[in-house]
Amino acid sequence: MDKAVRPLEGLRVVELGQLLAGPFTGTILGYFGAEVIKVEPPGGDPIRGWREVRDGTSLWYRSLGRNKKSITLDLKSEQGRDLALRLIDTADILVENFRPGALESWGMGPDVLRERNPGLVIARISGYGQDGPYATKPGYASVTEGFGGFRHINGEPGKAPVRPNISMGDTLAAIHAALGIALAIIQRTRSGEGQVIDVALYESIFNLMEAVVPEYDGAGVVRGPSGTTVTGIVPTNTYLCDDGKYVVIGGNGDSIFKRLMTVAGRSDMAENPEMADNAGRVKHEKEIDEALAGWCAAHSSVHIINTLEEARVPVGPIYSVEDMLADPHYQARGMFEQVEIDGEPLKIPAIMPKLSETPGATNWPGGDVGSHTEEVLGDLLSLGAEEIAALRAQGVVD
Repeated sequence: MDKAVRPLEGLRVVELGQLLAGPFTGTILGYFGAEVIKVEPPGGDPIRGWREVRDGTSLWYRSLGRNKKSITLDLKSEQGRDLALRLIDTADILVENFRPGALESWGMGPDVLRERNPGLVIARISGYGQDGPYATKPGYASVTEGFGGFRHINGEPGKAPVRPNISMGDTLAAIHAALGIALAIIQRTRSGEGQVIDVALYESIFNLMEAVVPEYDGAGVVRGPSGTTVTGIVPTNTYLCDDGKYVVIGGNGDSIFKRLMTVAGRSDMAENPEMADNAGRVKHEKEIDEALAGWCAAHSSVHIINTLEEARVPVGPIYSVEDMLADPHYQARGMFEQVEIDGEPLKIPAIMPKLSETPGATNWPGGDVGSHTEEVLGDLLSLGAEEIAALRAQGVVD
């Protein structure tokens, strides 16, 4: 296969909605070759103004908006909705993350869209899904991370549940949506028909929950927060070293545990038959953790990491973004891409996964609001310059 052809080339995506879950879905699809037309409200997606802003646009949006053609349409106006419908008629995929029922209230529900375009794949992303008693509840990632069970198991026992400093629910929902779209496109090659993909943020979180359901239903066990460890797997923990840095050690394999405790100076534990398997080590978790904590506290993080890597024990540091950018492995794996914003370089993250023959790529960073309005409305909808100027005067487009 020609390496220049990415897997989603030839597919057109219309991205409606704003902020993160819907837009990151579009980012993934665009990175792997789809033509993504981002429909923004006049004034632009609010995420353009979030966090670190330079020259009126957030640095975040320069990454999130990569490879997208930005147009503005006022979907609250009849003209804006008509133009959106005509645009969706030309698309293979629609991504939207409005509240459930919003598209229907505008006369743009799936029944209408698929009657006009039977092959259309529609990804709908919301907090709680398109149906069920909670469908109409507002559902940001923060709330759905709690409802989906993640916050219950995250943090220190007896303390307030902890939120990671990212919108995890949104990003996970976007990955699930991209997966659903890929599956629906494969199915379309067989049937010729599109379908609706219903992605709920809380269900994307729920998909991370491993064995909590069968363990509760079969054994009555409610898994709770475990701090820096994982319940029922020993040893796996985070330890403070004498240079003030933390290391993560995963010594829970039977043979790995022996190597770990030997280099940690505790051959007695390495050879203890009561600690030979995970079930036995769970019973001795406190003393094993105390031994490892004492060993790490007496040495630098560099010494601990070097010693355990030589012994083939999984170990690693806790990295900040500064550490990532300086690390040679990140560099060798191509984890950063450099774009230019008004002549100034800016690093943005690459998007996974890596494909050997048809890898993704960033063609351009997120641009200005409506930077492709004339191109899209002219080329795809055959509107002339005067018609676009009239729409602009009426506030339908910027």
